[in-house]
Amino acid sequence: MSGSGTRAAAFGPVAGLLPADTTEDVRMRGCGVSTQVAVLPVGSFEQHGPYLPLATDTLVACAVAREIADAYPVHLLPPVTISCSHEHAAWPGTVSISSVTLHAVIRDIAASLRRSGVDALVVVNGHGGNYVLGNVVQESSARGERMALFPAAEDWEAARERAGVATSLLTDMHAGEIETSILLHAHPESLRPGYETSDFVADDRRHLLSLGMSAYTDSGVIGRPSLGAAEKGKELLASLADSFAAYFSLLTSGRDAEPGRD
Repeated sequence: MSGSGTRAAAFGPVAGLLPADTTEDVRMRGCGVSTQVAVLPVGSFEQHGPYLPLATDTLVACAVAREIADAYPVHLLPPVTISCSHEHAAWPGTVSISSVTLHAVIRDIAASLRRSGVDALVVVNGHGGNYVLGNVVQESSARGERMALFPAAEDWEAARERAGVATSLLTDMHAGEIETSILLHAHPESLRPGYETSDFVADDRRHLLSLGMSAYTDSGVIGRPSLGAAEKGKELLASLADSFAAYFSLLTSGRDAEPGRD
């Protein structure tokens, strides 16, 4: 067997990413709930160093969304797998679409869901460069549509503390402790050797939007993947599922209540 064949066998496609629902499953889940909520994972297809797959952000977003779907009566959607990864263009394999296109895709999905009776959409974002998703949610909410973006930075911080992740969110920027931990838990078959020795820190990234990632890292890694552990990944996902309760309540209740207010 050739070398490429060996790699394909050892690090093949990840199974279980697509929901297996039938239309009757969705119909039954929607019975008896006042507001149906759909969950859309949004990932990316970009470099994550030499040891994590290009689909890492999609795998992370899907792991979070699956954890949510296991705990709440939501309609789990298949992932958006290519998004705004322009800062990673210096590395082979990275593919991007424009922010305008991603904006339109999310709006179209939300509109299609509303036509089929699903009134609320939660966008589970796995890629920090998808800044436009915040604009999509803001604009949709201003039109009176029910939409949320998850997780927020506060949700990640709570998850980091609960899981015992040592690296700060600033330092753990890309292919670091959090992403490595989640994949070690949810998709250990997708990792290749090397994360144990690939730590690299670059906390001052003020010109990232102008210069891209390659100005700050040769390997593509910014963070401490050597600290990754499957148990941390499990706790990260469990914490995020707990944090989602406030989002679910907000989207399925009246508009009068404000988070954190009695």
